[in-house]
Amino acid sequence: MNIFEETRWSRNNYENPRETDATRSGGVTLSWCDLSVYAMDPGRRNVCKQLVDNVRGAARPGDLTAIIGASGAGKSSLMTALAFRTGPELLVHGEIRANGVPVDSSYMMVNSGYMHQDDLFVETMTVVEHLWFMVRNPLKRQTQMIEIDAVSSRFAGTLLQARMKLDKRTRIADIREKIDGLLRNVGLASRRDVRIGNGFDDKVLSGGEKKRLAFATELLIDPKILFLDEPTTGQDSHSANSLVSQLKTFAGQGRTVLCTIHQPSSAIFDSFDRIILIADGRVAFAGRTEWAVQFFASQGYECPRNYNPADYLIAIVATGSRDENGGEEVTRKVCDVFLTSEASNEIDYILMKELELGHSSNSPAMLLLDSESIAQKGSRYFSRLYWLVYRDFLQVLRDPSVQIVRILQKVSVALIAGLCFVGSVNMDQLGIQATQGVIFILVSENAFFPMYATLALIPQELPLLRREYRAGMYPIHVYYVARMLSLVPGLIVEPLLFATIIYWLAGLRNSAEAFGLTLLVLLLTINVSTACGCFFSTAFESVPLAMAYLVPFDYVLMITMGPFLKLGSLPVYIRWVKYLSWLLHSSEALSILQWNGIRNISCEGIDPQLPCITDGSGVLQRYDFDQVNFWMDMVLMVVIYLVFHIFGYACLWNRCRLK
Repeated sequence: MNIFEETRWSRNNYENPRETDATRSGGVTLSWCDLSVYAMDPGRRNVCKQLVDNVRGAARPGDLTAIIGASGAGKSSLMTALAFRTGPELLVHGEIRANGVPVDSSYMMVNSGYMHQDDLFVETMTVVEHLWFMVRNPLKRQTQMIEIDAVSSRFAGTLLQARMKLDKRTRIADIREKIDGLLRNVGLASRRDVRIGNGFDDKVLSGGEKKRLAFATELLIDPKILFLDEPTTGQDSHSANSLVSQLKTFAGQGRTVLCTIHQPSSAIFDSFDRIILIADGRVAFAGRTEWAVQFFASQGYECPRNYNPADYLIAIVATGSRDENGGEEVTRKVCDVFLTSEASNEIDYILMKELELGHSSNSPAMLLLDSESIAQKGSRYFSRLYWLVYRDFLQVLRDPSVQIVRILQKVSVALIAGLCFVGSVNMDQLGIQATQGVIFILVSENAFFPMYATLALIPQELPLLRREYRAGMYPIHVYYVARMLSLVPGLIVEPLLFATIIYWLAGLRNSAEAFGLTLLVLLLTINVSTACGCFFSTAFESVPLAMAYLVPFDYVLMITMGPFLKLGSLPVYIRWVKYLSWLLHSSEALSILQWNGIRNISCEGIDPQLPCITDGSGVLQRYDFDQVNFWMDMVLMVVIYLVFHIFGYACLWNRCRLK
């Protein structure tokens, strides 16, 4: 069948859409017209480069369609635009339709899957735990209890994980059966209990296995449209051929499959039903795979025998290539010729019929966005929050080394500092200095260390967060709240251990009330410091840049916290900073707890010519502290805590937001 006969067949097939396989199977024809993609200048928000230049095309159900081209040709930019997975760094113009109906990002989030080129997972989770996390949602209590009794206790926690993708009415047994089937189909059934890992562990998934896991993840929802970005990258020839074969099978079920691929082998190239050859942002060819070689041969570029057609076609339209006479660029020439070819005419005909289909209200292929299905697609707020916190806790439990080191560090510092102050805290003039020294250590250790430890927390999770957010799994505020809640145990245990050890070793005020309120002050201090670290980590692109701004900020906080400089002597232009310094509020509150009501400070052993402080109010006055400010300091720390988190969330939203 030549190109002209194939075109006539396509037209006949589209004359009666009720009888097409796509219609019967509920498939979706994805079409696009006048589509352009521009890269934006991140600083000035101006267009700095056109990545895709006014292209049109279609991908039909039942076909495995591949976008091929050289590096930088615009393959990934085109596919991310079609999938509505672009961020603010890209600007998209043009029209994208599904079965002739214009669609938006909401439709794509519900009805499509997107497999990224780079694999991002929570490394401490196992294969089956990852899949359960992606699909589960709490059902009715009765259903949960029946199903949980039927599984081993090892997976009981896993079976209660929140569903992120499947319809919430799906039964647990059906989900389990689907996951088991997917693992068998992608060849991971024997690796179901293996942790995904980061490459430093002994038993982790290989690169190819991670690709297969990513593929299985996208098949969980049985998407009508499946996008894959370089799915064979990093795989051997056997694994790559196996994956393409699975894609072919999935497309044969009436699904629309669109993938980008950089350098396909001849066997993989022959597996594609249709290709879209991109060159310098334009379409050099789009149509049946066997047409491509014929089209280029008709232009004088005949593929040699025993040569990979994909390599040859990509090499012909490589950017900068010129014809044999050194004249017109081959890329421009081929793209211009394609616009008047029969293959291009077929695309125009498909677009025309799809447009008519979209305008026909009685057409069975008419595709409308079901708002109810979207509502069912996402889990409830508290379900998402609960299971995101669960996933974060799982990381700590599976990899507790960091938390253990932090606790050991706290205990060590508390023991060393406490032993240094043993016998120094007395009700005399030297005891005043010793007490304020202990207070300084209590505040600084629970302020600076957690602040800097948090700087890398969100940046290292940002790529995964962006991917899951843009896939519609959860909103940013749910992630942010869950991440902060997962820190709560550490933010309670650490200050309690540290304060308990140093408080009694140093011999601070022997009062249950004073000790309890001291713990409360330190809990607020470490939480405000963590909130500050979260804000700086989300406000700047990198940890070194965030630290460059945080260090001078910390110096200002430390200078204005009380022990180093009398607050009343601060210059007018910097005096306002003391109201924002939670280190000052913490120091003042702890000083009030230690000195309020003290009236028997001894003056023995000092020079009579020197001034002597005889009561606690004198100590507080020396540092410009006021005993009536205790609860005001507590309230101000709570306010600062909330402000930092509000700003931190706003910055995170700005860095992750969709277009």
